[in-house]
Amino acid sequence: MRLSPVRIAKSLVPATVLALGVVLATPAGAAPAESPFAAEPLFDSYVALGDSFAAGPLIPLQTGTPAGCLRSNRNYPTLVAQTGRVPDFRDVSCSGGRTDDLFAPQVTQLGTNPPQLDALGTDTAGVTLSIGGNDIGFATIISECATRSPREPLGAACRDFFTGSDGSDELAARIDDTAPKVGDALAAIAERSPDAEVYLVGYPAILPEGAGCFPVVPFSAGDVAYLRDTEKALNAMLAEEAAAAGVTFVDTYERFIGHDVCTLPGTKWIEGLVPTSPAAPVHPNALGMLSMAQDVLAAAQG
Repeated sequence: MRLSPVRIAKSLVPATVLALGVVLATPAGAAPAESPFAAEPLFDSYVALGDSFAAGPLIPLQTGTPAGCLRSNRNYPTLVAQTGRVPDFRDVSCSGGRTDDLFAPQVTQLGTNPPQLDALGTDTAGVTLSIGGNDIGFATIISECATRSPREPLGAACRDFFTGSDGSDELAARIDDTAPKVGDALAAIAERSPDAEVYLVGYPAILPEGAGCFPVVPFSAGDVAYLRDTEKALNAMLAEEAAAAGVTFVDTYERFIGHDVCTLPGTKWIEGLVPTSPAAPVHPNALGMLSMAQDVLAAAQG
């Protein structure tokens, strides 16, 4: 999702360095991601498209070009490719990516990412796509809510800000406006790679199912409910677009329940505004990426 690499780096807590053993560990309660593809690869060729929830900003090690895309070599696409023994893998996901950036170059602070769809070919056999969050304004939503919600800890100042005088929900409207863009992206993938298995990957649970953990995560209980429902609505839209396009929607939300921003390090799969493990704020850490990879692999094997 769209975050400045410089601002992300400044927001990190320098002392929180994740050990390599944790990067490679399996999340608690999850089946080990052992490869069942010793004899035959999952895909002969695989292209990963999308935003920072695919790229894995600030999860070590950061690799690939341009550097401004903030791709990790432990993001879910890489783990899928490694576990599935994919011989031809291209990861062109980029932090900050929107649906427009699938079709046109994306300028980052550290280089320009070519149009992501250009990585596809007629021989591409597998495609994953994580997209839509930046189209609805993920970073600005988090910023607005983190500023407004603490002013009314017993209210829902963030929800009120995004609610019009007529009771309309601005974020719901943004989700509706994004739906045809996602549909266009899936149609473009089908046109360029007609034989590919395509997986539209949803967003994992960020906030808890309960009231939250104010003030550690500075969202009131009312705003936690509002933001949680907004993310669920975004995922529902993605699932509908996937069904309409005849591709597979991968639900990553359910597995993250109980591993949200309010849980303790080691249990937490997605970081809060002040990360406790190397990852961008409000983004999956290494354990979260492993969980997302397992969901994609389960869908691909199904």
